[in-house]
Amino acid sequence: MGAEMDLVIYGAQGMALGACEAISNLYPQRTVRCFLVTERKINAGTVFGVPVNTLDAFAESLSEDEKNEIEVLIATPENVMPEIERSLEEHGLRAHVRLTSERWAMLMGYHYASDKSYLPLASLPVGYHRAKLRVLMAKFYRDKPLSAPYGTPDWITPIQVGAALCKERVADLLDCDGENISEKNINYSELTALYWMWKHWLLEDGVSDGGDYYGLVHYRRILDLSEDDVYRLTDNGVDVVLPYPMPYEPDIEAHHERYLKEEDWNAVWTALRELRPEYAARFQGILRQRYLYNYNIVVARKKVLADYCSWLFPILERVEQIAPKGDVRADRYIGYVGETLSTLYFMVNRDVLNIVHAGCRFLV
Repeated sequence: MGAEMDLVIYGAQGMALGACEAISNLYPQRTVRCFLVTERKINAGTVFGVPVNTLDAFAESLSEDEKNEIEVLIATPENVMPEIERSLEEHGLRAHVRLTSERWAMLMGYHYASDKSYLPLASLPVGYHRAKLRVLMAKFYRDKPLSAPYGTPDWITPIQVGAALCKERVADLLDCDGENISEKNINYSELTALYWMWKHWLLEDGVSDGGDYYGLVHYRRILDLSEDDVYRLTDNGVDVVLPYPMPYEPDIEAHHERYLKEEDWNAVWTALRELRPEYAARFQGILRQRYLYNYNIVVARKKVLADYCSWLFPILERVEQIAPKGDVRADRYIGYVGETLSTLYFMVNRDVLNIVHAGCRFLV
């Protein structure tokens, strides 16, 4: 990023806000002039005290000389970056760079390097023992092929989610085998794979292969652990690896209002008060803070993940029973609830669990 140019960030959601926060911390000499969006829609007029402008309005306000002094950092999902680049070029904004998921993770790593709340796994020393990982990758039969090959690590096993709902097969392992909730995939999304893992790999009568760490990733969202990271886990006493959290403005409750209705939040409240009142007492405070663990992606010690699943799934089942049409909806609402409950669980327990963080690579 050229120090002499004005900086604007394309995007106004989690990745863009995280980038803005990190840049302000790491490069205080750089001022983010504004966020850019294609259309106003759900975007606020101001975020973090920085104005949010549409690309059309912002470009119209600039002279040709001024456009040459603007640098645009594109912080959006990677699949829409080529289209954004074309729009920027058409508007005369030619100095732009993609903030890919790998670059975003690197930026977050530097940002959180001295922050124990969101400590990067890569900041820990490399150990001598290679942890044995068993991580499921949730795949759906409608997933589009990747645009480029990705070398899947040997510790990742694909599992087809929602396999009970279709005849097509895209993985050898199915979430409808044995005890399962595969038919609920339309609401639970990738969590049907985590449920299958809980019942078949994490309980005492499940697989006994001596695995150290277990977890869940997605077909297009991979927790980006290097070989050195695998050697960092055991010898540093790591309990949990989560993706870097994304900040939302003004808080994560407002962010999830796009996906969850008031009745859904009430159902979560009721379920927590009935089943886990000690967490219900902390729930409002978690909703009113800005950081969210997205995507239900996690890697953890076997017992830690088993404990989390034993906590999570009874709550989700109770939410289904309380929420309007909770068991017949088709909007992945339980998956979104799972993200918020994951944030609640791990933030409440971060003083007793050794939680570290890594980048989440988005594949296109």
